This record gives sequence, structure tokens and C-alpha cells, in this order.
Amino acid sequence: MKKIVLVFGLISGVIITGMMLYMADKCYTNPEFETNDVVGYALMIAAFSFIFVGIKTFRDKQNGGVIGFGKAFLTGLYISLIAATMYVVVWLFDYYLFMPDYLDKYNQHVMYMAKIGGANEQELAAKATEMATFADMYQNPLAVVLITFSEVFPIGLVISLVSALILKRKQP
Repeated sequence: MKKIVLVFGLISGVIITGMMLYMADKCYTNPEFETNDVVGYALMIAAFSFIFVGIKTFRDKQNGGVIGFGKAFLTGLYISLIAATMYVVVWLFDYYLFMPDYLDKYNQHVMYMAKIGGANEQELAAKATEMATFADMYQNPLAVVLITFSEVFPIGLVISLVSALILKRKQP
């Protein structure tokens, strides 16, 4: 199981990390870059689809075609943890070494997206306050880790649950 978890965790991690690096770079170099949250989450779901593949591979190739919900869920959970941890570690290196002023650019990006989304002055002021609070939280490295982890891990957790429910198979 360890090899399967590691392989599929790394595959998922490479995909979500690559997507994050691409989007962060686009936002950093051009704060007026228009993003689409639906596309971002769809790509995360596609990356985490390897949880399903990993559980199925473990069930069929190493577990004789049988797997209980608990074992399936743990397999998916481990894959999610590897991918999310990889995502966090890469972001920490990228943020602290290459983009220490990223939040300034991200703030500009968020405000631009709010403006083109039709936000009025009151909504823009509220968004500016929200971003200032976010920037304050980002001063703490532990908060950076927790925020970054919470961007992707819940999606992996849900996909692990759904995959375990779909793939569980009792003894024939």
C-alpha cells in the first residue's frame, strides 16, 4: 500500500502544485489577470481523481479485489495528505524565496476581480478590509501553512470519502 499511496500522492501533488505555481505566477506578474474559481476547483478535482485510481489500484492489485470502507478511506486520506503536504511545502518555498511581496500583488488582483465583478464602493471597502486582515494573518508562518493546507486538503478529503464509498467491496 505504501508504494501506491506514495506514487498517487506524488502524481496528485505534482498536478495541484503545478497549477498553483502557474496561477501564482500569473497573478504575481499581472494582477489584472482574470481568474476563474470554477476552473481552479475543477483542476483540483481532476488532480485528486488519482485518489480514486490509487484506491482502485490498491484494491485490485494488492488486496485481491476486496477492500472495506475504512481501508479505502485511509488509502485516499494518505494520498490526500501527501499531495496537500507537497502543495504546502512548494508554496512556502515559492512565497518566502521568490515572491515575498506576493500579497501586495494578490491584493491588487482581488480588488481588480471585485471591480470587474461589479462590486460597489461599499463592497470594495469591505473587500479591502478583508484583504488587510488576510495580510495580517499571513505574517505568521503557521497561519500560512494552515491557510495553504486548507485550500486543497478538504477537496482531497471529500474525494477520499466518495471514492471509498464507491470502491468498497466485500468478500465474494
